[in-house]
Amino acid sequence: MNAPFPHLDFANSPDAEAQLAALAARLRAGSVVPYLGPGVAALSEPAVPMAPEALAAFFATKVALPRRAKGNAWASAQHIESMKHRSTVTALMGEAFAAPVAPTALHHYLATLRLPMIVDAWYDGAMRTALAGRDDWGEVQGITRAGIGEDRWYRFYDATGAESDRATAATWPTLLYKPHGSVVPAKNFLISDADYVEVLTEIDIQTPIPDVVKDRRTERTFLFIGCRFNDQLLRTYARQVSKRSGAPHHVIVEPDTLSKNELRFFIAQGLNPLAIPLARAIEILCN
Repeated sequence: MNAPFPHLDFANSPDAEAQLAALAARLRAGSVVPYLGPGVAALSEPAVPMAPEALAAFFATKVALPRRAKGNAWASAQHIESMKHRSTVTALMGEAFAAPVAPTALHHYLATLRLPMIVDAWYDGAMRTALAGRDDWGEVQGITRAGIGEDRWYRFYDATGAESDRATAATWPTLLYKPHGSVVPAKNFLISDADYVEVLTEIDIQTPIPDVVKDRRTERTFLFIGCRFNDQLLRTYARQVSKRSGAPHHVIVEPDTLSKNELRFFIAQGLNPLAIPLARAIEILCN
């Protein structure tokens, strides 16, 4: 028997817009953590893949993929890594994200707020570009452990792109957290199935989550912007990054596009869905 379609009450306009305006005030006060998905940077119409499906399609133009890997970015990267070499995966990711992504109005706005933490869950460098006019911030990125010979899950970089350390990171007024890595400044990518198997064996006990992230999420609410959760891995990361923080959390959605798994995820995590088109939501947040 099929499971019943999950029911969820959506906050619709104008109630959703009023709720988002209240969250915008809390964002400015530093009590809301923005969690940016690729949908935000996609608004600038960049010439790079802006969804896992698009990234999988890019891989398919470079390498002949087996049927089981087609359409799945993580499986595609794993096939390439297994059949060729990890360096080939890194090179292809660098090629995929070589074109700079112009920051959107939201990126620029967030950069002015001196927020304690911004989470950016895609591989582009738009948020780093928006922050470039400041010198009082730094970044922590998830890294692959493949072949590095180190017991590390992440690396720190200062505003200039130079590698830093956890003690210095604790002093940065603004922390940019890129849990999947980024093309800039050093081409760190969590992308293959093997990368994620290592992380997911430990993520329930939070080892791959940097301590500075754990500290800065405490008692703060997350606002998911431009995110989709139609993939188990993306759901797992959102759940674990926002773990032990200040619920309830909120997610900007367009209800007609949501899958059953996304609806179930919202219910299970107690996420408050705000039914607002993304461009309009960004307009509210920036005003």
